[in-house]
Amino acid sequence: MTTPTMAMAARGRGGKLPPEVNRILYIKNLPYKITTEEMYDIFGKFGAVRQIRIGNTAETRGTAFVIYEDIFDAKNACEHLSGFNVSNRYLVVLYYQATKAWKRMDTDKAKEKLEEVKERYGIGGDIEREKEKMLGYTPRRT
Repeated sequence: MTTPTMAMAARGRGGKLPPEVNRILYIKNLPYKITTEEMYDIFGKFGAVRQIRIGNTAETRGTAFVIYEDIFDAKNACEHLSGFNVSNRYLVVLYYQATKAWKRMDTDKAKEKLEEVKERYGIGGDIEREKEKMLGYTPRRT
């Protein structure tokens, strides 16, 4: 029976990986017309790909997620394909970082909640105008 450690040694891959390395790669600067088949051709050369998700909304066009079966294949692809030229565009290949994605979602949720509170209590966004309403006069501006 082979253990994961023995399998790594057999493949010539010793040592610990940095904490940001994972099986999910985030790809930016893709040509908008790239197909899933072309993505599999490019990224499949580095190992078994479990899934590819290409962005299709206005905010996500030109991006994709590539999920590998093996973390070492993802690391190899990231090292070799970052800066790779596809249709005169240089790919930006990064490891997906869930914490950053969740922070962005938390910020968006907080903004939504703030807008709800503003609407509920009739509070606007202009502090000076709010002061004028409360104090009943217009402060002199210099």
